[in-house]
Amino acid sequence: MASSSAPVHPARYLTLFLVLLIGVYLLVFLTGDKKAEPKLGIDLQGGTRVTLTARTPDGSKPSRESLLQAQEIISSRVDGLGVSGSEVIIDGDNLVITVPGDDGSEARSLGQTARLYIRPVIHAMPAQAPGDPAAQAPPGGAPGLPGLAPGGDPGAPPLIAPAEPEAPIRTPGDPATGGGAPAAPVPPASQPRPYPLEPAPTPAPTPAPAPGQPQAPPGAPDEEADLAQRIADEKQLRQSTDQSIQLLALQFQATRCNEEDVLAGNDDPNLPLVTCSVDHNTVYLLDKSIMSGEEIKTAGSGLDQQRGDYVVDVEFKSAGSKIWADFTAANVGTQTAFTLDSQVVSAPEIQEAIPGGRTQITGQFTDSSARELANVLKYGSLPLSFESSEAETVSATLGLTSLKAGLIAGAVGLALVLVYALLYYRVLGLLTALSLILAGAMAYALLVLLGRYINYTLDLAGIAGLIIGIGTTADSFVVFFERIKDEIREGRSYRSAVPRGWARARKTILSGNAVTFLAAAVLYFLAVGQVKGFAFTLGLTTILDVLVVFLVTWPLVYLSSKSATLAKPAFNGLGAVQQIARERRAVHSTGRG
Repeated sequence: MASSSAPVHPARYLTLFLVLLIGVYLLVFLTGDKKAEPKLGIDLQGGTRVTLTARTPDGSKPSRESLLQAQEIISSRVDGLGVSGSEVIIDGDNLVITVPGDDGSEARSLGQTARLYIRPVIHAMPAQAPGDPAAQAPPGGAPGLPGLAPGGDPGAPPLIAPAEPEAPIRTPGDPATGGGAPAAPVPPASQPRPYPLEPAPTPAPTPAPAPGQPQAPPGAPDEEADLAQRIADEKQLRQSTDQSIQLLALQFQATRCNEEDVLAGNDDPNLPLVTCSVDHNTVYLLDKSIMSGEEIKTAGSGLDQQRGDYVVDVEFKSAGSKIWADFTAANVGTQTAFTLDSQVVSAPEIQEAIPGGRTQITGQFTDSSARELANVLKYGSLPLSFESSEAETVSATLGLTSLKAGLIAGAVGLALVLVYALLYYRVLGLLTALSLILAGAMAYALLVLLGRYINYTLDLAGIAGLIIGIGTTADSFVVFFERIKDEIREGRSYRSAVPRGWARARKTILSGNAVTFLAAAVLYFLAVGQVKGFAFTLGLTTILDVLVVFLVTWPLVYLSSKSATLAKPAFNGLGAVQQIARERRAVHSTGRG
């Protein structure tokens, strides 16, 4: 027989639940957009569709295998952002990504090719608006002087350090991302500026190129030109090993950082590269790549507690770790650029040798941008590069009418459960209603927070999971109350039956919820699409059922058992059960007599 001798402190359980409930609602109203509204899925509020057109370096038709691989990687990136309700489908040579809401930036970021290379910085200069006279001058002198010295801006701040807690303090201000105040300048001897003595001449009109020389850029690329030819022309200009062409490319690229980059994701890692930063404020001349993103083992984002900025933590594989350690040891004090799809996402200065294979990409990241960068690096490079079209708004496939119908169905189901509980259990039915209301309030707040922090979107399938959760929670109450009846049938009073009934019921409740949660977890990991949303809310309500039964229902029923008024059969509805117990005692006494 289960023991009920352990002391019970119902006030502690109720206080703990109220603290949790108040805490989640404080997060709802004091963080993020401070609106108590969950995000709705595509089927309920519509969304934004972005078409990604695949392109290959030679302009040929992409293979079906490459498209399937790209779809798989992008789907993994969607999962990496949380249960977002996004869809990724193949449409001819295109990938179509649909995300809930009216912001297509997330869909575009999911389609980044994510070809990451690490390149030493040879030179950096500010980008200029087209027509600015400063942009027409070569970055420091005539092309006949000695080659550019490795390094870049001597005022670049030290921003790369090992990703360990004991790493020294880093000065904010990544030139690639527009960080804070620059660090103290490095002595000119360590990173000399190229051509420091030559004035900046006014460029003469570019003569016709000699046979075999690349065509100088006459202006904006011809929109009618073949894509493959345009990419080849960009490579000839911006990936040349000729010093004079590099200078011409620098001054030309500085005027068009705000334009779409036709070379994005198609640069040759074995050649130098002239490119811009992602914020379009700086143009760089980079050396050939020392390592590709294939050497990345994993990536994640977080808040640097020392600097108060978001960072991207990168862990390299064994071969990449050795390359990185050797390179950083030999190039302390120089800038190194992380290029993603041919653009510089960060160009920090190496502060010290970084062994161990763990490092950080730092800059003026937000929580969202750091998470997106870590996401595309973590799940690998796409086999194709993609050009995104304009985002278009798609209407809700089911709409608010279906949402209202689902909510009405849930309300009717809840009302029927409450009416049955009140008629059959009376006071215990009131405690059931209070428990369900508190469970619903907690579930709603959690859905709002999940939508805010992991982009969870509530769709019609998720609402179905919530409605089924009502039945799961009601089952737990029935198990508890029937155990109390069993104890009363055995001759115990209501007061003594409650703790004994709870001791027997809680094991059954935990077992039943464990089975439901396991089914929801298996369904979530094996299913696709909206079924995942159903499994997610089913698992969430199962956890809340255990929380509410243990912290609310059990303490309230225990308190009711201590009340002389509520212990009366007229209030608790246990008169018939108590009558059966009396008849059994009478029969037992007659048999003995």
